[in-house]
Amino acid sequence: MIGRPLDRDLDREELRRLTLEYAERPDLWQHLVKHDPDARIYEELHRDDHLGIWLICWMKDHDTGFHDHDISSGALTVVEGRVREERLGLKGMASNVLLRPGGTVDFGASDIHRVTHAGGGPAVTIHAYSPPLWRM
Repeated sequence: MIGRPLDRDLDREELRRLTLEYAERPDLWQHLVKHDPDARIYEELHRDDHLGIWLICWMKDHDTGFHDHDISSGALTVVEGRVREERLGLKGMASNVLLRPGGTVDFGASDIHRVTHAGGGPAVTIHAYSPPLWRM
């Protein structure tokens, strides 16, 4: 496991750094990359009491829909391809960001966002949530 505190939940900046570190370690996840035009592929890379790490594979028209993360903060980093993150605010769209390889965003538990494949070839992202996701 890449270095991190083991005895507490991680904050957003720590989650962001962790997804970037994982993105730079394809030996931890490359063998799990698969693409299905009908659905995103999810692979859990790590889970403990304070952290969940996921690999997600995207293709054309894949879309999470708008959602929150219950009590979990999170971050994602793009490894391959492009995804778009849209975040809702009190009066509509608060942000709309196109992420390319190396691009990263973090979010709090109360943030409502949507992630979509942004065209071109397949995409791969690394996500970290603390505490780990139980529901959305």
